[in-house]
Amino acid sequence: MRTILAAAAIVAAGSLLLPGAAFADGPLIAVFTKNNTNPAYAAARRGVDLVAKEEGARTMHFVPEKPDNVDQQKALVIEALKEKPDLVIFVPVDDKAMVEDAKKFADAGIPVVSFINRLQGTFVAHVGSDDHAVGYNGAKALFEGMDGKGKVLAIEGNPAAPTSRNRVAGMKDAAAEFPGIEVLDIVTGMYQKPAAHEVTVAALKKYPEIDGIWAANDVMVYGAFDALNEAGRSAKLVGANGLDGAIRMIEDGTMLATVEFSAFKIACTAARAGLMHLKGETVPADITVPSVLIDKTNLGPWKVPLEERNCPSWDEIVH
Repeated sequence: MRTILAAAAIVAAGSLLLPGAAFADGPLIAVFTKNNTNPAYAAARRGVDLVAKEEGARTMHFVPEKPDNVDQQKALVIEALKEKPDLVIFVPVDDKAMVEDAKKFADAGIPVVSFINRLQGTFVAHVGSDDHAVGYNGAKALFEGMDGKGKVLAIEGNPAAPTSRNRVAGMKDAAAEFPGIEVLDIVTGMYQKPAAHEVTVAALKKYPEIDGIWAANDVMVYGAFDALNEAGRSAKLVGANGLDGAIRMIEDGTMLATVEFSAFKIACTAARAGLMHLKGETVPADITVPSVLIDKTNLGPWKVPLEERNCPSWDEIVH
């Protein structure tokens, strides 16, 4: 997707406006994602574009240039309001700081579907996943892969994101079931590879023995893996998202497992829900997209690259 620096106000805020699917007469969907660095959000943007193309809608993507930056997302809300979209698909960079900003769309009579990170307010629907289960199932797979004993480093994402907080809670619940597992530390990787690399480098210096690393997403696993290699050390690795890179790492044995938290499927479903609402159809207020543990035993479906996958149908997700 081509990246365009938008109007002066957006440039001043250091944010990016990404053009999406363009169809002259269809409804305009303003799509808010947290950053332009995590492949999961690139997949989410593609998912909305695919549904928009199916339905003859148009998309405009609003992305902070600085990953997960609250001030930039606030500025983007103002810019989006000027475009007078028919529908907003919104993931907040901070579920508390963005409440009043998201409310501006509702105040303007613009329907909003929130996705991935839930926040307070009036929405057509929220589409997400069970993040506690994502954290629990990934951690359980890691601890079982370690034969129930050893020392673990946990890497949380952005503490401002409910996804990270709930995944960490799931990891802790799994750890409570394995008395032989010691969680050495929970460090903050901000859902970004460079930050995860930095905190893993520091942890490797602090802890002479780390047998496993649990990370709240796959991108942070990439950073941790690089840090391990640089230090000449190894550990069993588990992440979340089911990104293409993680699938390759599982296949070659450098990663134990990941949990599919499909931002792509979630965004596809959010777009479908919003467009159905515009047509006057009733949609559930809360939609959960199932997550799946992915390891060497079931890799097949995830070997199809994200950019080649099709959106799930409504009936596949909403029963």
